[in-house]
Amino acid sequence: MATRAPRRRRNLAPFAFVAPFLLLFLLAFALPIGYAVHQSVMDVEYTGALGLGGSHTVFVALDNYSDALSDHAFLRSIGRVLLFAAVQVPVMVALSAGLALLLDSASARGVRFFRAAFFLPYGVPGVIASILWGFLYVPGVSPLVDGMRHLGVSVDLLGGNTVLWSIANIVTWEFAGYNVLVLVAQLRTIPAELYEAARIDGASAWATVRYVKLPLLRPALILTTVFTIIGTLQLFAEPLVLKPVSSSIDSAYTPNLSAYNEAFTNDNYHLAAAEAVLLALAAFVLSFGFLRLINKRGGDA
Repeated sequence: MATRAPRRRRNLAPFAFVAPFLLLFLLAFALPIGYAVHQSVMDVEYTGALGLGGSHTVFVALDNYSDALSDHAFLRSIGRVLLFAAVQVPVMVALSAGLALLLDSASARGVRFFRAAFFLPYGVPGVIASILWGFLYVPGVSPLVDGMRHLGVSVDLLGGNTVLWSIANIVTWEFAGYNVLVLVAQLRTIPAELYEAARIDGASAWATVRYVKLPLLRPALILTTVFTIIGTLQLFAEPLVLKPVSSSIDSAYTPNLSAYNEAFTNDNYHLAAAEAVLLALAAFVLSFGFLRLINKRGGDA
């Protein structure tokens, strides 16, 4: 009996170490998701004539999901965001990788200045960035639009065919610098001996990039691509700020905007919760689908 108590304490010790993490995980991650899923399968039922007899919450199973997926405006917002991601993700990753490789090149000058300059927009809140760029998009206010008009080029940067890409420009300006820092940090971990071996073998600068830097940059490229996929699906602040100056942006322009509008304009929290869960599932499927595809190609290689 004398040895059982110390043995029991040793067995419980690992649980004591992970308990704070588990508690924080449950409170900050699992509980909000579980509550959102719970809200998405409930609805408010009104009783009495004209609904004046009171209201109570009832279980409606998947009715809110059915309503969300039959809403043409919500479906258009999903298609719009997927189109946005199909263009934005490759552009963001390619631009970030290009800038990181330029900063890491042997002939680069002013690396610290440019690294800080690229990162500065990431410190600007999305609302402020959208207002700043909004001044450059609004005709009559924007020197960019006025300058193009003087050159004979008439373009409406807030029109139906262009506003999505105007938003893409804001998002790229905001987040490319963050991705550049991640990629530069990965490039700095490449051993100098590999560069020396490539130089002795007579490899050109492009061959060094292609056969040394890019393969070893792969983990950081995958990480930034996953972050960019998730970020594009969360598009919210930029269209919300530009909405008053662009008639092409409605209250359901993106899935996040649609859920926000349902929750805080239409007071339909349960439908908003269903839309939020659907968006989270889409982000999960796209992110892990991309990781699975990359891992499969890596295994085949």
